[in-house]
Amino acid sequence: MRLPRINFVFALLFAANIVLAQDPLRLQNEVNKLVLSDSAVKEKKLILFTGSSSIRFWGDIKAYYPEYNAVNRGFGGSLTSDLIYYFDKLILPHHPKQIYIYEGDNDLAGGKSPEQILADTDSLLKLIRTKVSRKVPVLFISPKPSLARWKLKDQYIAYNRMLQDWTKKQKNVKYIDVWTPLLDASGQPKSDIFIEDGLHLNKKGYEIWAATIKPYLP
Repeated sequence: MRLPRINFVFALLFAANIVLAQDPLRLQNEVNKLVLSDSAVKEKKLILFTGSSSIRFWGDIKAYYPEYNAVNRGFGGSLTSDLIYYFDKLILPHHPKQIYIYEGDNDLAGGKSPEQILADTDSLLKLIRTKVSRKVPVLFISPKPSLARWKLKDQYIAYNRMLQDWTKKQKNVKYIDVWTPLLDASGQPKSDIFIEDGLHLNKKGYEIWAATIKPYLP
């Protein structure tokens, strides 16, 4: 039976959007802008934060950690596979003392399974170990809860558990749980820690986020 034309067109558009969402070249302009700012980066004892828009929007990261040489290399809308694609531009040049990575949020929202994301995460770690250092500490920040994506709660919980278990088997790798501190007493995302989109953190949200991460800094 032939599909009605409107459904057929919708299916094509939907498929095209999936392909577009996976295409790392969609982020090339943003990555190029970050690369252009590399000349201002001080490489000594550099603490590198990278990943998707929850890192990118943390624009005042140095204000939270003034005693550290913290550099933000987040790029909005990215997946773990995108960070792998842009590894040579965003991670490799800096020889960081520590690497903090926030990915998985968009992967889950895009329909990737926890197993697929963890496989990409493992590939990313192998790149770091091969091209940067076998000893540099790598800290994976758990995908956070949010109002906008709460319907995917079970997938997030499953992936966070898998990520935590996986980090325990790696050397110089840690898991940072930002899921738990962003929940209220009833186990729901705190309603006052997001901007209007219900996805990205506001100042109060980043204060909790930053306090959770701080004990892991050298």
